[in-house]
Amino acid sequence: MNHLLKIAPLAVAAAVALAACGKREEPVKKEAAKAAAPAVQTVRIGHVAPLTGGIAHLGKDNENGARMAIDEINAAGGIKIGDKTIMLELVAEDDKADPKEGTLAAQKLVDAGVVAVVGHLNSGTSIPASKIYSDANITQISPSATNPRLTEQGFKTTFRVVANDNQQGAVLANFAADQMKAKTIAIIDDRTAYGQGLADVVERVAKERGLKVVAREFTSDKATDFNAILTKVRAARPDVVMYGGMDATAGPMARQMRQLGIKAPMLAGDGVCSPKFIELAGDAASILTCSKAGEAVEKLPKGPDFVARYRAKFNQDVQIYSPYSYDAVFVIADAIRRAGSAERAAITAAMPATNFNGVTGTIAFDAKGDIKGGAISMFNVQDGKLNHLKTVR
Repeated sequence: MNHLLKIAPLAVAAAVALAACGKREEPVKKEAAKAAAPAVQTVRIGHVAPLTGGIAHLGKDNENGARMAIDEINAAGGIKIGDKTIMLELVAEDDKADPKEGTLAAQKLVDAGVVAVVGHLNSGTSIPASKIYSDANITQISPSATNPRLTEQGFKTTFRVVANDNQQGAVLANFAADQMKAKTIAIIDDRTAYGQGLADVVERVAKERGLKVVAREFTSDKATDFNAILTKVRAARPDVVMYGGMDATAGPMARQMRQLGIKAPMLAGDGVCSPKFIELAGDAASILTCSKAGEAVEKLPKGPDFVARYRAKFNQDVQIYSPYSYDAVFVIADAIRRAGSAERAAITAAMPATNFNGVTGTIAFDAKGDIKGGAISMFNVQDGKLNHLKTVR
């Protein structure tokens, strides 16, 4: 017993010493493990489009394209910069296709700490929002806003991945003269920055080509009854009726043109050139010939695969510009990788040197931020579907 009592204090002391060593060693091991683990940074990318209202289907289509790109980038392991991994997070805002809401949405994204923005869908929201992004040195890439004024303001943060309405309006007017053999044209617009801007270019080029503008009418982007202006158009007996606006209003307008016995076809821009127009116009959809400010996705080498993956992910078809919002995210990721930084200023500085091969083709920007070599594709409606006619570059 005395022998055991003599050993016990030694055993206790040894146990305490071992325990103390363990406590000192554990933080060292944790610090070493922490140092060995790669750093992961989450970076926010903004997206803005109308997610409510008459053209919410187009806004959601754009958002889906951006979300699909972010999901794929993250699934592939993110963006690697040295020993750091950058994962992307989408912050989506609804601008309701309203200029005031557009600026509010832009400020929300600035306050949320986004480093770049894909959007807006409409020219009327993109243009006023661009000043807010410029002031915060946040790169803005629109996948669908086509009014030339967007990139003519001189902001170093403003870019777009589609052709503009100077190109689109000219192609529409030339198509009316050359392929449709029109001598007279009636022009209607919805008084938005996009609709009126496109209609103005069509009117100018049509006159240059010798077409006579027999009527120039306007409506609003919220209208549903067009009988008064269409009655005036019918009296003018144009060869072609050009509409500058979106599919939500063009569909009902096409129906009413048919009901009033107007024989002239409808000519319209990219805001109308969608499966939704065909749904809204019903039996009158076949009167449409329209343009898209880009190559037809089905004609692109990577287009059919994108369409299939999009359908599998969202259980719906591409409307118009989701391939372009998808590419816009990858352009931002490419800028981050080339800059070696996800800081706002670094992304903006890297953008002018962009040369990215995306789903929609090679993306590079001119000095204003417009895409180089922008394409305009022409379509008509056959058998209830958009049918590609030609692409003009």
